[in-house]
Amino acid sequence: MKQSKKRFLNNLITYGMVVIAFIICQVMVQNGSMSRSFKGQLVPICVYIVMAVSLNLTVGISGELSLGHAGFMSIGAFSGIVASTWLLNSFNMENTVVRLILSMVFGGVMAGVAGVLIGIPVLRLRGDYLAIVTLAFGEIIRNVLNCLYFSVDGRKIYVSFNDPDLPGKIFVNGPAGATGIAKIATFTMGFVLVLFALFVVLNLINSRTGRAIMATRDNRIAAESVGIAVTKYKMIAFVVAAVLAGMAGALYGLNASTTVASKFKFDTSILVLVFVVLGGIGNIRGSVIAATLLTVLPEMLRAFADYRMLVYAVVLILVMLATNNPFLKNLANSIFHREKQQKKEGEAA
Repeated sequence: MKQSKKRFLNNLITYGMVVIAFIICQVMVQNGSMSRSFKGQLVPICVYIVMAVSLNLTVGISGELSLGHAGFMSIGAFSGIVASTWLLNSFNMENTVVRLILSMVFGGVMAGVAGVLIGIPVLRLRGDYLAIVTLAFGEIIRNVLNCLYFSVDGRKIYVSFNDPDLPGKIFVNGPAGATGIAKIATFTMGFVLVLFALFVVLNLINSRTGRAIMATRDNRIAAESVGIAVTKYKMIAFVVAAVLAGMAGALYGLNASTTVASKFKFDTSILVLVFVVLGGIGNIRGSVIAATLLTVLPEMLRAFADYRMLVYAVVLILVMLATNNPFLKNLANSIFHREKQQKKEGEAA
């Protein structure tokens, strides 16, 4: 009973933190107190929060190191763009909210299918082998997307590999990427997607399936000995993370008029992994905070001009040292324990 109350309180704090941040941002936008550059960061912040939360499900909860998360994001981005363009040109769907939702769902489904196809052979591997294969998957997807061409002609979508000679209007043009795309992504929809990702991941973690996933992470042999299908539960975590990454990718792809496959390089997977590590592996709330701060930080450091990325790297190192420092951890725990003890004494009095 005490554990369930603690879990509920932690989840409530996480949701409340996201809701309060959304309200503050909306007020700042309406008052005109937020700069144009920060307005442009609102949707990417939501995207990276979902990416970090979903990757934490794979790395922190399932215990599998994946270095190809940007591959699922890219599948979702281009699938979402194809779905949005088809709905607009073939069915004249002018309602941007409905079109964005359908595009995100389609992007998530396509990324989920890719997750199943990749997960079947990959999740039988362990450790460094899994990391190498997922890294290769991300790079393969990026190179495949560089060779794809899509066009729309009436209600028909045409696709070709390395052949730009297609009927109709080409909107995905190989290495040039998707061009002339209607920007329909909004901060409100990004906020909804963040809440959806948190709802899915937190409920999965606290469910029977989530406990089985964590059991396979903690001791694979012990989990197998009590009848837990290790590959099945790792697949569940992997595919759920892929679906959420695909939905985030669709939102990202529809937030710009041009999207190229080179935006989803190995660097992007590492960036999301940095969010997870700095926020705390297995700590969902930490992933939300880390993704927000580290996405905004380069923009805040623009005043340093040429030195801003150097300062950014120094900040990353300092945060990493602070979060892994035993003295600071013990100090924070002792302060928290002291406050909790004083609260109990006050209630008893």
